[in-house]
Amino acid sequence: MISLLIQKELKNIILSPKFFATFLICSILILLSVYIGIKEYHNSVQQFEAVQELAHQDISQATGWSRIKNSVHREPSPMQIFVSGLHFDIGRLSTISNTQDIKLIRSPYSDEPIFAMFRIIDFAFIVQMVLSLFAILFTYDSINGEREYGTLKLAFANSISRSTYLISKLFGIWLGLIIPLFIPILSSLLLVVLFEVPLLSEHWISILSFLALSMIYITLFIVIGVFLSALTRHSSLSFLLLLVIWIGSVFVIPRLGVVIAGQFITVESVAQIESKQEAFQKSRWDEYFEYLTNLWKDREKVISSMNEEEAKKYRDNKEWEWLEEDDTSRKQVQLDIIENNRRLIEEVQNKKRIQERYALNLSRISPAASYHLAAMKLASTDITMKVRYEESMRNYKDIFSKYISEKIAEGGNTGGINISIDSKKGSSIDFGRDDQTLDTSDMPNYTAPLVRPIEAIGNSIPDFGILLLLIILCFGGCFFAFLRYDMR
Repeated sequence: MISLLIQKELKNIILSPKFFATFLICSILILLSVYIGIKEYHNSVQQFEAVQELAHQDISQATGWSRIKNSVHREPSPMQIFVSGLHFDIGRLSTISNTQDIKLIRSPYSDEPIFAMFRIIDFAFIVQMVLSLFAILFTYDSINGEREYGTLKLAFANSISRSTYLISKLFGIWLGLIIPLFIPILSSLLLVVLFEVPLLSEHWISILSFLALSMIYITLFIVIGVFLSALTRHSSLSFLLLLVIWIGSVFVIPRLGVVIAGQFITVESVAQIESKQEAFQKSRWDEYFEYLTNLWKDREKVISSMNEEEAKKYRDNKEWEWLEEDDTSRKQVQLDIIENNRRLIEEVQNKKRIQERYALNLSRISPAASYHLAAMKLASTDITMKVRYEESMRNYKDIFSKYISEKIAEGGNTGGINISIDSKKGSSIDFGRDDQTLDTSDMPNYTAPLVRPIEAIGNSIPDFGILLLLIILCFGGCFFAFLRYDMR
C-alpha cells in the first residue's frame, strides 16, 4: 500500500501540467546561473593575474627600497560560482604602505555598477527564492485539495492508517520534487568540469555540503506546505498563508533583524572613523613639527654663543646625531598614527561583531536566512570574509615593512637624492639607482587566508541544526494536525 501511495504522488506530480513548466524553468535558471558564474570567475582570474603582473612591474621598476610600492589582491575562489555571497561587494585589493592602514578597495560592483543594479543570480539565490516557492506550489493543496476533490475519503476507504498515508505522501512529494533536480545539478557540475574550473578536493567537499544544505532547505518548505495543507480545510487559504510565510521568510525577517540590531547597537560609519583618523594624524604631526621647531631653536641657541669655527666643528660632530634623533621621533609619530588607526578599527570591528551577532541571530528566525548564512559560510564568502582578508593583509604589511626596513638598514642606496661634495672633484648629485635593479627575490609574498572545509562545515552547523529542527517541528505539527483532520 505504501508503494502504491508513493507511486500515486509521483504520478500526480510528474503528470501535472505545472511540473514540466517548473522543471524547465528551474533547469534553465540553474544552468544559466552556473554558466554566468563560470564566466565571471574566469574574468576575475584574468583581472587578478593582470593586477598581480602590474604590481610586480612596479616593484621591478623601483629605483630604491624606499620607493617600492606594493599592493595585495584578493584571489578569486571557484566557490563563488555557486554562492557569490559578499564576493562582489568587498574590495579586491589594498595598498601596502607605512603611511596608511589597510583598506580593501575596488569591489567588482564599484568597477561595474550595472551588475550592482541587478545583482548576480547564483545557485544559492535560485534555491532560496525560486525552488522554495515551487515547493509551496506543489504542496499547498496536498491534503485539503484531496478533501475538496473527494479523493481523500476514497483513499481511506482502504485499510490504511493516517500516519502511513501522511508519510507516503511526504516521501512521494519529496521524490517527485528533489530527484528531478539532480539532472540540472549534475549538468551544472559537468559544465564546471568542461570549462576547466580548478576545483580541489576541499572545493568538492564544500560543494557536496552545499548541495546537502539545499536539499534540507527545500525539504523544509515541502514539510511546511503539507503542514499548512493539513491545518486548513481550503486550499486557497493554505496557499495564502504559505505565500505570507514565504515572503516573510525570504524578504521581511532577515532585513528586520538587521534593522532591529542597528537600532539597539550603533556603530560609527567609515566616514566617521576616517575623520577621527585624519584628525589624530594632523594633530600628531602638528605636535611633531612644533617639537622639531623648538628643538632646532634650542640647538641654534647653543650654536649662537660660539664663534664660526667652533660652530662649524660642533655642527659636524652633532649633525648625524641630530638626524638620527629627528628620524627616530618621526618614526615614533608614524607608529603612533598606525597604532591609533588600528585601535579605532579594532573598536569598530568589536562593535560590528556584536551588532552582526545580534542581527544574524534575529534573522535566523527565518529559514531562508539560516540557509543563506550557511551557504555563504560553506563557500567562505560570508560576512567574515572582509575581516579575514584585512587582518591577513595587516599581518603581511608588518612583515613587508620589516623587510624594507632591513634592506634600507643594510646601507644600500635607498633611491633618494644623494648629494656629495669633494674639494677636488666638486659637487655631484645622484638621483638613485636608475641603471640598476633591486634584488627582490627574497621579498615575502602575501598568503591569502584559507578556511578549511571542516572549519567551514563546523561554522555552519548551527544553521544546519536550525533547518533540521524546523523540519522536525513542522513534521510533528503536520502529523498531529492530520490525526485530527476532518475528511468530510
